Parts: sequence; C-alpha cells; structure tokens
Amino acid sequence: MAYDENLAKRVQPLLSRKKGFSAKKMFGGMGFLLNGHMCVGIWKDKLIARVGPENYKQALEEPTAREFDITGRAMTGWVMIEPDGLAKESELKHWVGIAAKFAGSLPPKIK
Repeated sequence: MAYDENLAKRVQPLLSRKKGFSAKKMFGGMGFLLNGHMCVGIWKDKLIARVGPENYKQALEEPTAREFDITGRAMTGWVMIEPDGLAKESELKHWVGIAAKFAGSLPPKIK
C-alpha cells in the first residue's frame, strides 16, 4: 500500500503556512518538515507524529496511538496514530499541533 494521499492533503494545509515548511516523499510515504526537521509523516494509512521525549509517554496513553516501530526498533519521541484517531479534523489538528510545537522548538538545520 502506498501512503494515504487524502491524509496528506488534510495535513498539508495545517503546516504549509508555517515558517520553514517543506514536504517530500520519503521511505515509501510522505514527510512534512519544519526548518529541516521531520514534524509529521504519513506511512500507509497512519500518521507519524514527532511529539518529543516530554510528550511521548502521555501520547502513548491515547487509545489510537502506539509506538512508531516499522523496523523492529521503536523510536522514542515518535508515535504512530491509527486512522480511527484521525477521522475528525480536531483529532488531526491535535496531533499535528503537538508535532509542530516540538519540531518548531528545534534549532533550524543548516543546509
């Protein structure tokens, strides 16, 4: 399965007006970056959100969130949101907002 292009179309307007926004295809999915840092991504039909170490445990308590692990090794600070947790725009905005806040707190990458 390729990445969910409809989900990408829902995510892009939530980030596209932010300073340093870019989007690119990567790892068979779509990545959305802020100042060169991965913010959120779409893998198959799931949203990958970079919530950061401080929000990680709390994010995993959400019923539709789980560890981001597609290689056999979970990435701390990243969660994968199941499609059921993205059906409402308010749910999508919630996850994208947390990820954007974290990614936006990082110093810009030098190109």
